[in-house]
Amino acid sequence: MHARIPLVLAAALALPAAWAQQQGVSKTEILVGTIQDISGPLAGYGKQARNGMLLRVEELNEQGSVHGRKLKLLAEDSGYDPKRAVLAAQKLVNQDKVFIVAGHLGTAQNLAAMPVQFDKNIVNFLPITAAREMYEPLHRLKYSFAATYYDQIRMALPGLAKEKGAKKVCTIYQDDDFGLEVQRGTEAALKAMNMELGEKTSFKRGATDFSSQVARLKAAGCDFVVLGTIIRETIGTIAEARKTGFSPTFFASSAAYTDLIHKLGGKPMDGMYATMTVLHPYLDEASQPVRFWANKYKTRFNEDPTVFSVYGYNIIDQLVQALQKTGPNLTTDSFVKTMDTMRYEPDMFGSAGSDYSPTKHLGSTASRLSQLQDGRWKVVSDYVK
Repeated sequence: MHARIPLVLAAALALPAAWAQQQGVSKTEILVGTIQDISGPLAGYGKQARNGMLLRVEELNEQGSVHGRKLKLLAEDSGYDPKRAVLAAQKLVNQDKVFIVAGHLGTAQNLAAMPVQFDKNIVNFLPITAAREMYEPLHRLKYSFAATYYDQIRMALPGLAKEKGAKKVCTIYQDDDFGLEVQRGTEAALKAMNMELGEKTSFKRGATDFSSQVARLKAAGCDFVVLGTIIRETIGTIAEARKTGFSPTFFASSAAYTDLIHKLGGKPMDGMYATMTVLHPYLDEASQPVRFWANKYKTRFNEDPTVFSVYGYNIIDQLVQALQKTGPNLTTDSFVKTMDTMRYEPDMFGSAGSDYSPTKHLGSTASRLSQLQDGRWKVVSDYVK
């Protein structure tokens, strides 16, 4: 009788031991970490992304589960500071013991945090940044969804410049990794078009006065200006140009595709172009499914959703699809194996769809053009791949 007790105990312990082998996965729960800017310069983006993620998690948990497991979202604040992003990653990975980190906002922040995750075999899933480093060099734990700033500019510029009859293409860009990617995309496009760059000028992150840069572009006779700018710099550059009677075609990346441009910049912003991947959800012109989704979002968070709410929601939705396909035996290895076969169809928000393989960890290179017309973004091209 006594000899059998260890066997009974062993049988009783076998199941929990199996679950315990994979960090962040229990019989009833999957822990998902995210790092957002909740208190820094991009707090608007970070809060909206977190809310979008939370909405999809709550939907799943109300409607059912993934193979018997609910999702639990744990959000940490980086303040858009790479050092704080490292601390956030350490807490999520080592203390909270999450299964995966999803939708982390910011290029420098992701680059700082990824080594902490990879040391513990934790996937960096669809970060909110369009930097090439999010999937290059190829790494089994890196998956990115966003067409890169480089590709956005490289592929959209030739067609738009031709349509506008541009004679002199110039650039103004933020003097950092983000701005340089826009600059490199411009140079690659011009090379393919057999055109020289007319003029280039840059500014330091945090700059508020763009008068000298705009004067330089005007003096050079630029009739087409590529903007390596985000929110404040986009508004500042265009407003200064309008004030001085300088009216080239202005063209920016998806970093400037936000309702804040027309909300803060007003009428002078009309006419600018930007690349984008999903639509900003204007409720009065959205499809019925998007309106239904937006009303649910507004009821839950007491504010209208934005394009960053959509990013957050879609990231968790794609995570759920991959988890469902992976099956009940969930480990980092089984999840990676599944991700390397995933194909996502276009969604209600107008994305192009995406797919992954063992050698392709960027979901899509497709983006399309939008233009600000009468204070709102209007899609003006098909997807370019």
